[in-house]
Amino acid sequence: MAMKPRHRKLALIFLVVAALGVALALVLNAFNSNLVFFFSPTQVANGEAPAGRAFRIGGLVEAGSVRREADGLTTRFVVTDTAQSIPVVYTGILPDLFKEGKGVVAEGRLGTDGLFDATQVLAKHDENYMPPEAASAIEQAQKAQRTVAE
Repeated sequence: MAMKPRHRKLALIFLVVAALGVALALVLNAFNSNLVFFFSPTQVANGEAPAGRAFRIGGLVEAGSVRREADGLTTRFVVTDTAQSIPVVYTGILPDLFKEGKGVVAEGRLGTDGLFDATQVLAKHDENYMPPEAASAIEQAQKAQRTVAE
């Protein structure tokens, strides 16, 4: 039994809509899995960061916290927003502008032990620049400290 032209047209429209729906679902899934959110050390300490997922943490490299390991590539340091501090470990070559007391954004995952395992470290690119997220996180933490102190 042959399909009527009208039914054939409806079937074709249905297949095109279904294919578009599948393509859209695949694109959204890929986008969501590659999305990396930013959190301040205070947000991480409060448990707001996603467990088992990559995210970015930013703030200042705490003075006196940078320790280089014997392998020459692994560096441990602490990122702070002046209210909370998160220990970070990174294996790789750090940016030239990475320094204690300066702004930094690290991307990676938080371990169950509270240590942030960074896969990438970004440092400010001149004396007057700090990543906007890091500057905002530090400003929010300082406001919260002032509120608590009053």
